[in-house]
Amino acid sequence: MVWRCRSFSFDLAQPVIMGILNVTPDSFSDGGEYYDTAAALEQAYRMLAEGAQIIDVGGESTRPGAEEVEQAEELKRVLPIVEHLAADGIAVSVDTRHVAVAEAAIAQGAAIINDVSGFRDPALRELVAASDLGCVVMHMLGEPKSMQLDPVYEDVVSEVREYLMTQAGLLVQAGVDPERICIDPGPGFGKTFQHNLALLRATAELANSGYPLMAAYSRKGFIGKLTGTANPAERVIGSVIVAAWAAAQGARVIRVHDVKATVEALAVWQSINTVEKTTDA
Repeated sequence: MVWRCRSFSFDLAQPVIMGILNVTPDSFSDGGEYYDTAAALEQAYRMLAEGAQIIDVGGESTRPGAEEVEQAEELKRVLPIVEHLAADGIAVSVDTRHVAVAEAAIAQGAAIINDVSGFRDPALRELVAASDLGCVVMHMLGEPKSMQLDPVYEDVVSEVREYLMTQAGLLVQAGVDPERICIDPGPGFGKTFQHNLALLRATAELANSGYPLMAAYSRKGFIGKLTGTANPAERVIGSVIVAAWAAAQGARVIRVHDVKATVEALAVWQSINTVEKTTDA
């Protein structure tokens, strides 16, 4: 399986690491840490040195209860980072649900649009179809401001899977090559603890959808409840374990804050897996 994102072609025989870079004052885990452009770029290059292959830049917090950010402000936050990294030949993903932001980011060299709303907007689908971008289709129940008020599903795994397949299908109908599409079940986006746990347990099933599966559990409240860790920045161990387990179950794109720890964990898992295969042979 290959994920094609403009000039980048990611071989998914091994998991690809996407480093999270929030250039916001209010993201749930690292809000304010990289709001300054210089600090953001320093963190981006640190994650690349640690093994990230993609940098996912977000200028709007979509944590539960978050208010929508003015697009002019989102552009101000994101574009300088995208321009600098793309000019340096780095695969940049932009975490946005807004057409104007996506369009400007594409013009500055972004390789991927990561849309938390799953490309609900037909104009955004048309925009990415007219390019050769990679697309991350995520599931979110409702909007960030209200998504965690009372999320209800009859069968969270089947409903999330159906939504992802439908939205991916709409992109294909618009002209997007299926090899450019990645899916994300959206843990924490309109899901309770039990919903998140069910989706994590269904990783292998979701990974067999025909599209690369993203695992994006890093530092989220779900991890905090599993480990009893209130401070998101201290949820590293739990996040790394979940990332490694998801990769072993077939997730191909691993979106994380803590790149070094995740890369090391995956290297250990891959070495063990290789030894087992060699021994069996």
